[in-house]
Amino acid sequence: MGPGQESVWDYPRPPSAEVTPRRVVVELGGRAVAATDRAVRVCETSHPPVYYVPREDVADGVLERAAGASWCEWKGAATYWDAVVDGRRYPAVAWSYEQPTAGYEHLRSAVAFYPSKVDRALVDGEQVRAQAGDFYGGWITGDVVGPFKGEPGTLGW
Repeated sequence: MGPGQESVWDYPRPPSAEVTPRRVVVELGGRAVAATDRAVRVCETSHPPVYYVPREDVADGVLERAAGASWCEWKGAATYWDAVVDGRRYPAVAWSYEQPTAGYEHLRSAVAFYPSKVDRALVDGEQVRAQAGDFYGGWITGDVVGPFKGEPGTLGW
């Protein structure tokens, strides 16, 4: 691990969730569909961080409720979102916790985008690499080191 880097193995379980001033931008369909400097950064042992963008910082009319749901043992029931940009639908590109459990209330009205399902996701101008596996949706940047859960063979971690 180098200077200024964090190991995901030092992240807590249950996960932390804190507002960050880092600039988070999501691009889809050739344009920025979300941009904020007040995302909620969720960090959990073995996972790269996930950034939740306040819904007010997502372009109007882009998100439409998608089918399906899942359950997080910490945050509660997840809702999925499609994005519609210039008439094109991008299925299940994001998720949210509409009624998060105690301790995660500041995730209400915020949405997390899967980096693998958008054109680009950026943190402070750095392009994010997607966490493998598409289930967890973590954002890998140069200041975060693994190994990361999600790679083949890591399901039982």
